[in-house]
Amino acid sequence: MPGDEWQKYANLRLLFGYMYAQPGKKMLFMGCEFGQVREWAHDTSLEWHVLQYPLHKGVQNWVAQLNQVYREQPALHQLDTDSAGFEWVDCNDTAASIISLLRKSRSPADQILIVCNFTPVPRYGYRVGVPSGGFWRELLNSDAQEYGGSGMGNLGGMHADAQPTHGRPFSVSLTLPPLSALFLKAE
Repeated sequence: MPGDEWQKYANLRLLFGYMYAQPGKKMLFMGCEFGQVREWAHDTSLEWHVLQYPLHKGVQNWVAQLNQVYREQPALHQLDTDSAGFEWVDCNDTAASIISLLRKSRSPADQILIVCNFTPVPRYGYRVGVPSGGFWRELLNSDAQEYGGSGMGNLGGMHADAQPTHGRPFSVSLTLPPLSALFLKAE
């Protein structure tokens, strides 16, 4: 991963967030769940001792939360092999290196918005189209301090405005932390 130590771990958390946002089954190679530095080798054990360091512990906490939310939220797994379970919101913002997508379950009301910022630059007031109004609760934020991040975010969520964006009738104005993945759900 490029960058300083903080950016390397932020990139790793972002990568895992993006992977869990995508349809299909998830696979982590041994040691990835806590950011092991060296490649796994069958003749030695995993580097469990690195969990004494906050950034490694943060990656482990992030993967644990991703697994929990993946299990709890039908939109992330119910239509995993059906094209109806995935929809791009915006995959064309190459200038800002930001993508946004929706994951869906069988219930039309059950949708999760995922927004990924692939730059080390925070984005304030970044508008993303959503399918419904109301409060969009922040389920996951890879930049939370418990994962080794800076703690930047949206204070638990945002209310959607009746401002059409990305071909949707509502939108949310988000703070996107650097090198981050956000998961939001309408309540």
